[in-house]
Amino acid sequence: MHSLTIAWQMIKRTLGHKKGWISYVIIPCAVVTLAVALLGSEGSTNLSILYVNSDTGPAGKHLIEELSRTKDYTLKPVASEGELKESIIELNGRIGVTIPESFSESLLAGGVPKVQIYELSASESSYTVNMKVEGVVGRMGEAAAAAGNAGSDFRERTAALEQILNQTAKHQVEAISTDMGLYAKPGLNNVTGFTLMFMMGLISSTVMLIVEDRRMRTMSRIFTAPVRPYQIALGNFLGSFALGALQVVVVLLLTKYALGYDYGVPFLTHLLILTAFMLVSMGIASTVAGMVRNPQNAGMLNSLIMTPTCMLGGCFWPVSVMPDFLQKIANFVPQKWAIEAVETAASGGTLADIQLPLLILGLMALILLALGSVILRPGESSVNA
Repeated sequence: MHSLTIAWQMIKRTLGHKKGWISYVIIPCAVVTLAVALLGSEGSTNLSILYVNSDTGPAGKHLIEELSRTKDYTLKPVASEGELKESIIELNGRIGVTIPESFSESLLAGGVPKVQIYELSASESSYTVNMKVEGVVGRMGEAAAAAGNAGSDFRERTAALEQILNQTAKHQVEAISTDMGLYAKPGLNNVTGFTLMFMMGLISSTVMLIVEDRRMRTMSRIFTAPVRPYQIALGNFLGSFALGALQVVVVLLLTKYALGYDYGVPFLTHLLILTAFMLVSMGIASTVAGMVRNPQNAGMLNSLIMTPTCMLGGCFWPVSVMPDFLQKIANFVPQKWAIEAVETAASGGTLADIQLPLLILGLMALILLALGSVILRPGESSVNA
């Protein structure tokens, strides 16, 4: 009962005023929401393609129809190539496609006509469109070769090509793409990274409250009451844990259900991973506070630890893009294992698949909490008090 009272007082001291809610709930939710908006929709944005079809034969029409079958493409006709270039420069379209004159005639003559693609800068989208166009043109070339057997008359070969293309456009045999969930969603590491960063900030602030209580001998006065030492320790632990859990649950509920962001991870599994990381954060903050008794210095040192470890752990960019020696150092950073566990679970992994990251996080938490338990000694105060 005494432990719950101490925990409740810590929660009130942290969230009992507007600044606490703004700093530890509203701002983290806003930043994670922004990350979801910027990174969470990556790969699902509809691609606007402007096109000019100068071909009077069936091949140009068939190419446009095949491109429009892709659900992520929105095709818009443009009157001329000059207007198309101007529209691309003004960002009225992402990619421009021009089909030259006599496109069908060149195919029937056995040539490989060039379809020009315009964009401001090379990207994955333009590469995909280019591959799509080359594939369709290649199949039309085979159809044109078959239509050449219809006779020597150009009109007869054009009619045969049109008939073959019309039959092809029915797509009586069609492949079905199935998302097997083998890869984590793009931007997931960044969304998770921001969540971890704000969680560390909140846990650090709660531990600083404990340090302040030691410095002001508030903990010593509590100890003179009929309260056992383990009740004081348990109360402070439960208070920090409850605050961290509240922040995690609010962020997950907001992004997963309010914003509709699909992490690809079961809610309870996701909560388990973040809880394990939260325990490590408590251990880090407690260890720093145990070594540096001045609350201001301890808080500053915690901030200095938080930023580099988030960078090394892959919160802002993938660990794989860093040099080899930094990737090895990242193995000693908890953020790396938390993000790896989330991405493994998002790729279809089970609890058995993420047991190694969870065990490493648990071991880190156990060691760091044991080292940081010195701050819960009520009889000591800061030298600078």
